[in-house]
Amino acid sequence: MSLVFAALFVAGLGVLMVYSATQHRFEASPSFFMERQLLYVLLGLGAMAAAASIDYRIYRDHAHLVYGATVLLLVLVVSPLGSNRKGAQAWFQLGSFQLQPSEWAKVALIVCIAAYGAAHRGDLDGRRLIVLLGLAAVPMGLIELQPDLGTDLVFGAILLGTLLVAGARPRHMAALGLLAVLAVVAVFHFGLLKDYQRDRLTAFLDPKGDTQRSAYNLNQSKLAISHGGVTGQGLFKGTQTNLSYVPEQHTDFIFTVVGEELGLVGSGTLLALFAFLVWRIWRAAALAKDLTGTLICIGVLAMFVFQIFENVGMTMGIMPITGIPLPFMSYGGSATLAEFAAIGLVLNVHMRRFS
Repeated sequence: MSLVFAALFVAGLGVLMVYSATQHRFEASPSFFMERQLLYVLLGLGAMAAAASIDYRIYRDHAHLVYGATVLLLVLVVSPLGSNRKGAQAWFQLGSFQLQPSEWAKVALIVCIAAYGAAHRGDLDGRRLIVLLGLAAVPMGLIELQPDLGTDLVFGAILLGTLLVAGARPRHMAALGLLAVLAVVAVFHFGLLKDYQRDRLTAFLDPKGDTQRSAYNLNQSKLAISHGGVTGQGLFKGTQTNLSYVPEQHTDFIFTVVGEELGLVGSGTLLALFAFLVWRIWRAAALAKDLTGTLICIGVLAMFVFQIFENVGMTMGIMPITGIPLPFMSYGGSATLAEFAAIGLVLNVHMRRFS
């Protein structure tokens, strides 16, 4: 239960930070985003309970159906049925709610890779590794059509973490590393990224040389965090936050609200809670009854660790800006529900460690 309490505490803090970041933007309804995020958290608890209630081995046995449904949703979202927003076609508009299939695809990928890895325990030779990479490449390719490079990077982290534990051979991992480097070089060399994606990825290396003002978010983000000092300016009292100087502050840059208003103490506490959450997931992986359970927990662990490190790092200027949300903190329904569902999978594995 400590894992649930840690996730709930972080999610509760996220609701407060969302309110702080948005209360001055919509004077007619200052609590609009806070109320919606609170609703997403409550729905997330339902998603967590649902994911934990069905034996994870049933998910394993029906992984092919999970994979097929995921690919179908990703195909549909880039069709005319999908909704385009800010240059990306990544959502289904369901009334006032936007369903983002790529967030759920992360959880689905974890289940599918775990099922395949467990089925070939200790025998992930070159051929089977290629099959596994092909399974991951299909949803990753569809997500890049949206385009959403950040989610693809999360997919890569999940794949890498799971392969390491599933028993992939060292020479194969080295080959994958080399292939990843070559892919990055090719993407930049052949201009496969949109201009705004390239600018966001490279702005942190040379903010002064940024010609598209892609470093503006980064500069304002670092200012907000630096203003927080040790103890912060006080809850709801951040100057950069109240003046709405940090764009996308309630989503991608939510950590800047923590840094400015709660300071080093608050930021350190949040990171300590994340560390505790990560440790509990690792513990569940170590105690899992079978390899499927272990790989599911490792996939969830890799997803959270990468997203936390990348999101916090980009707000401080040590990582490129990719648009990856901070788990349980950033505003967003699909991400919040998927993150709670991932916690539900870990609980599922831990609850059935003796059965």
